[in-house]
Amino acid sequence: MIQKLIRRIFNKKNPAGGQAVIIPPRKHGIIRDHISPCALNVCKELRARGFAVFVVGGAVRDLLLGKEPKDYDVATDATPEEVRDVFRRSRIIGRRFRIVHVMCGRETIEVTTFRGQAAPAMGDEEEEDSEDQRKSDNGRLLRDNVFGSQFEDAARRDFTVNALYYDPEKQEVWDYMDGMQDLKHGVLRIIGDAETRYREDPVRMLRAVRLAAKLNFKLDPATKAPIRALTHLLHDVPKSRLFDEMLKMFHSGHALESAQRMREEGLHHGVLPLLDVILEQPMGKRFLTLALQSTDQRVNADKPVSPAFLFASLMWHEVLTLWNKYQTEQDMRPLVAFSEAMEDVIQTQVENLAIPRRYTAGMREIWSMQPRFLQRAGQRPYRLVENPKFRAGFDFLLLRCESGELDAEVGQWWERFQVANDHERAQMLIKDEAPVKKRRRRKKPAGARPAVEE
Repeated sequence: MIQKLIRRIFNKKNPAGGQAVIIPPRKHGIIRDHISPCALNVCKELRARGFAVFVVGGAVRDLLLGKEPKDYDVATDATPEEVRDVFRRSRIIGRRFRIVHVMCGRETIEVTTFRGQAAPAMGDEEEEDSEDQRKSDNGRLLRDNVFGSQFEDAARRDFTVNALYYDPEKQEVWDYMDGMQDLKHGVLRIIGDAETRYREDPVRMLRAVRLAAKLNFKLDPATKAPIRALTHLLHDVPKSRLFDEMLKMFHSGHALESAQRMREEGLHHGVLPLLDVILEQPMGKRFLTLALQSTDQRVNADKPVSPAFLFASLMWHEVLTLWNKYQTEQDMRPLVAFSEAMEDVIQTQVENLAIPRRYTAGMREIWSMQPRFLQRAGQRPYRLVENPKFRAGFDFLLLRCESGELDAEVGQWWERFQVANDHERAQMLIKDEAPVKKRRRRKKPAGARPAVEE
């Protein structure tokens, strides 16, 4: 009955009838000693108590591709409570599906119980939602607390390349969904009917784009086909979850490729609608390209990256557009127009992504420094260089210069000013530079619109 249900839900018969293709060590090439000792220990302890246990998911995929996994997941037939009883330093988390975090020093291993599908009531011809599995009107899973077999667990995973299981004891890879073949051919294929899986969890569309960019894989045609028509489903996803997914995408080390693929599939309309405006402007496109390339370089060099800097870069040219618009069309003073533009852009984007306040505050600080970089007279440069956020603002300035938005001389001046001694700094000051001027209004006859002078 379970097999029949799986076929009906996923519209695909498992070629091995629920049996895994088992690949021996000489064929898959994974070296056990290269796996995290913490993950190996978790597997060892659970197996010693009679449970089936495997390293699973992205870690196995990356090991097979010769990459270093950033984290490790373990799947087992032990329940969360049984896992917690084995490991003193562990905790159960999650609401939709409970998982266990096992801590080993600074490393955390995520342990999940094999997932399954809720069986329909006896005698029903059509599947019904149970107490453990509920869906929204659009098909999105709201609750998913069903345990199952290893085959069911593989069928519930998102992509075939993430449904590979590694047995550390026998050093075998178990493949239920032809994931090894897709890895070999560089194809990202969703498990089951693509539209059904996207409706269950629309974030899978973003994950498809992110993983394809990260792995340099092509999307399987059936996996790609429904995406553009289902983009609107992202509006039903909690904004905080979308924000987390965007952070993963732009901190993956492949941010530029991810942004391009996201736009190609139309997914940006649900999360970053500003991309269209930015990328249609040559200068905006160059600025964003440089910002994402810089982020990728830092991630790949294992250097820290700032979400505030990233989102400030993504939205900067929309701030510039509104700044100019408010000055010309609404007759606002430059600094007032700049402040209004910042707030409006942040508010618009927060409605699409729940950007935490600590990041929006950092974005404002970076943006607010930009006009001040053009004021190189008097005491202003001295005060600006002492700002705790100066380095972030200066790096942002360099992107503006490199993209052609500002003259390169501005960035070079500030680079010299930072390291100059007091005498050299005094000689560098530009006494007649005052680019951001306050507007003065002349009196006009009553009823007439006041003219503006600079």
